[in-house]
Amino acid sequence: MGGGPDSKKEKLLCVLPFQEPTKILDRLRKKFPDLEISFYHLKYAEVAWKTVKEVPKEIFKDITILVTLSALPPQQSDAPKLELIHFFSAGTNHVQNHPMYKDTDITLTTSSGIHGPQIAEWVLMTALVQSHRYNTLYEMQKKKNWDKNDTEGDYHKVRDLVGQRLGVLGYGSIGRQVARVAKAMGMDVIAYTASPKDTPEKKKDAGFIVPHTGDPDGSIPSAWYSGLDKPSLHNFLSQDIDMLLVSVPLTPQTKHFLSTAELSILGQRHAFISNIARGQIVDTPALVSALKDGTLRGAALDVTDPEPLPKDSELWDLPNVTITPHISGVGQAYTERAFQVLEVNLERRMKGEKLINVVRRDRGY
Repeated sequence: MGGGPDSKKEKLLCVLPFQEPTKILDRLRKKFPDLEISFYHLKYAEVAWKTVKEVPKEIFKDITILVTLSALPPQQSDAPKLELIHFFSAGTNHVQNHPMYKDTDITLTTSSGIHGPQIAEWVLMTALVQSHRYNTLYEMQKKKNWDKNDTEGDYHKVRDLVGQRLGVLGYGSIGRQVARVAKAMGMDVIAYTASPKDTPEKKKDAGFIVPHTGDPDGSIPSAWYSGLDKPSLHNFLSQDIDMLLVSVPLTPQTKHFLSTAELSILGQRHAFISNIARGQIVDTPALVSALKDGTLRGAALDVTDPEPLPKDSELWDLPNVTITPHISGVGQAYTERAFQVLEVNLERRMKGEKLINVVRRDRGY
């Protein structure tokens, strides 16, 4: 980036659904003086091309780098100099039908790695809300009721997490941080990945890592499993899992990855499911059935299929389900950390080094 005081500045454009973070951008401007940084504030949109009418396509004309959540140029000819798109999301499934994803070879990077701390807290919080019968206790508090008999024995049925097994379906940055916290609480952890992690080098986390979090060297799991085929998946699910974390990316291979057969296997241990990935990974009718008939102990769902979850969905009223509106990854540190990923890659790009969190279009993440 740049080559001297007379070199023409590259242009970085941020198109994001929040107010301009001036302190962060000023820091970047000072660190990268040959980079011209501008900011465009727009409303949040789930689908990339829904923002086209709101964002004048002329602003993309001369940019080299785009920082965005979902807003993209309508087509490559609208951004002929564009070389890098950095997404503020962990995944890119929401833009995979867009021409800039399908029809170009522009480098795409994500903010994968920043969500682990807050999502791990959500996962453990919602699991404990269920296992400690918190909803019942909260209702007692509202009634100013100290009578332990009103818990109907629930209070004595609490089982702590020590000795239970967590199965992490998708051992990425989020899965690694959940594993770290779960192990600290006495749980055994086993990991599942798309491809084999059969060497120490392959088990390492090569992406962005929030300091003092995650599992950088892959030493936490007591066992590793892999494969996108059903027999491999069923073998993993058969490993006496008490709690399953769904944290795989949504791809054609993982759509309805968990359906009746898979939930039945988990039912052998009366397992609890926590889904923080994408709703379509789990077959919703099969999930509802397994929760109603007692196959599963319960579920915590930050994602559903569809989203928003319709008001007439049975999931809302099931007593063993906790539902939140896709907010587990949101927190005060989100913006700062997402820009930290960008900053790492700006440094690497300037030095001609390999970028982190690069999307592989062939696998969908």
